[in-house]
Amino acid sequence: KLPCDEFPAAAHMVCDENQQVTSECLEAARIATNKFMVTNAGRDFFHIRMRPHPYHVLRINKTLSCAGADRLSTGMRGAFGKPYGTAARVKIGQVLISIRTKDEKVQIAAEALRRAKFKFAGRQKVHISSKMGFTKFQKEDYNKWKASGRLIPDGISVQWLSSRGPLYRLVGRQAYKEVCEQLDED
Repeated sequence: KLPCDEFPAAAHMVCDENQQVTSECLEAARIATNKFMVTNAGRDFFHIRMRPHPYHVLRINKTLSCAGADRLSTGMRGAFGKPYGTAARVKIGQVLISIRTKDEKVQIAAEALRRAKFKFAGRQKVHISSKMGFTKFQKEDYNKWKASGRLIPDGISVQWLSSRGPLYRLVGRQAYKEVCEQLDED
């Protein structure tokens, strides 16, 4: 897991409709995105994250349509179907695929996501993020908070240290002990 400083740029594919996205089209989009990024950006210069998980089970009520099927099929009696596949229910504005990469390769990532749009039904939009990698911080804020020690690396993202909590967490445990000893002497 490379830290977020390695890949500061990010591009996202955002869904523009309420729909069900099947596991097959998610996998096809992942393969298309990965193939384009490997051939154009290089194998070690990106990280793809598939955001929705297809937990919703699709079912089908199979009916026969051949001659003599009226004796075999039961119509809508007992119509609860057999499992047919899985899908993810997505909403408008939900991110489908995210790619974090280096700043000079973000246009390649946007083109990879544009090509992956053809694997989905409905409308999607490609958005180049102004945030630092997969974090929730703008790039200027990230550099400012990182310099002041308020961000802790957490794999591919960072954790934010708020100003609440014990004082030694902000100034360091050793500096906190020194201040307490000076107060005790006074």
